[in-house]
Amino acid sequence: MRWPQAPFGRALLRRRLRLAAQRFADHGWAVTPGGYFNGRRMACDRVNCFATSSHPLFDDWETRTSTRSEQFDEWWSERPHALLLPTGHAFDVLEVPALLGSRAVCGPPTGPGRATSAGHVRGPVAVTAAGSWMFLMRSGGTLAPELDHRVDVVRHSLGSWIPAPPTVLPDGPIRWKVSPQSIGWQLPDPDEFQTALVQALVALDASFLDLPVTARRRLAAPALPRPAALKPTPTLRRAV
Repeated sequence: MRWPQAPFGRALLRRRLRLAAQRFADHGWAVTPGGYFNGRRMACDRVNCFATSSHPLFDDWETRTSTRSEQFDEWWSERPHALLLPTGHAFDVLEVPALLGSRAVCGPPTGPGRATSAGHVRGPVAVTAAGSWMFLMRSGGTLAPELDHRVDVVRHSLGSWIPAPPTVLPDGPIRWKVSPQSIGWQLPDPDEFQTALVQALVALDASFLDLPVTARRRLAAPALPRPAALKPTPTLRRAV
């Protein structure tokens, strides 16, 4: 789905992005701008840049992060640039599929259309329209063996970043499932958090085995490749 933006909509989005950047900066989270959605792709107006998905505005973005209000005024003065949060400093991020993420946060269903009210994980969670859940946690530690081999689990640490709400991507806006301010800007311990994810993964695997054989074959079939415009950029690399 495309998300066209009228001029007044772009102005409102710029203000929201600018305010969000300041809110992160007030809590010590540096930010950097990314390409903006121009109605077709994520553009950055650089002559030699052909990236279509989310990417930093600057090649040297790792040295051009900021917590200064004056810098935010400049970055969000004309374009609704994506709001990117560099990882590996104030926090790391685990990006997982929606099914695994929702299980870790909400627990198993308790009835038709219902989930447990008490979440398993207490930490900021951002979700994308494409179906990824991004869990913010304290930096450090290593990826659990049960998660390390999975291609659908990506750890963002030093040298990586994530797009943050209210950034708009070609497939839709980024939004908070659990906002930082709703939990007092507290970050979960990485080991405890990964334990919750592993438990959710075990529960999902058990549920999968309970399905009829035909349903299991359908779910296990290889997924079709995503359109090129939605593939992760090389910058979104997995930490070693």
